[in-house]
Amino acid sequence: MPTCCLRGGCLTGPAHSGVELHGFLSYLVGCNVGGRTYKVFGYKGKQVRDNIHSLDVARFIEAFVAAPRAGETYNLGGGKANACSILEAFDVASQITGKPMRHEYVDRNRLGDHICYYSDLRKMREHYPGWDVTVGLEAIFEEIAEARRERSPE
Repeated sequence: MPTCCLRGGCLTGPAHSGVELHGFLSYLVGCNVGGRTYKVFGYKGKQVRDNIHSLDVARFIEAFVAAPRAGETYNLGGGKANACSILEAFDVASQITGKPMRHEYVDRNRLGDHICYYSDLRKMREHYPGWDVTVGLEAIFEEIAEARRERSPE
């Protein structure tokens, strides 16, 4: 059976409906757009995540379907270039929306949380040289912010 395992980083995009403990970037930008307070759980907000746009996820699946490599496992994420910490995300969200980021710090990390995670994309790029991340981090922020504004106009 031509299947593979995709281990996802932070898969996101303008239609993503993140919540407090899942969907970091979508939820963070949504808090900023809506003027809500974002809770930072531990690590002083320095925990790092990579972010990959849903378009790039779909593009990889399309590449796999066109040339399956059965039984492979791929780290599907934005990689180091699309990684940011919560604190860095606060700055980018604020720059894009023009609104300050409201947040509070909870002095305990989430159970099972990673301090730093970004996907190693070398295997994906080697097996599927026509595929790569095409939507950069700032564009992801901009698309999410615009979608959030459209869903919840002020």
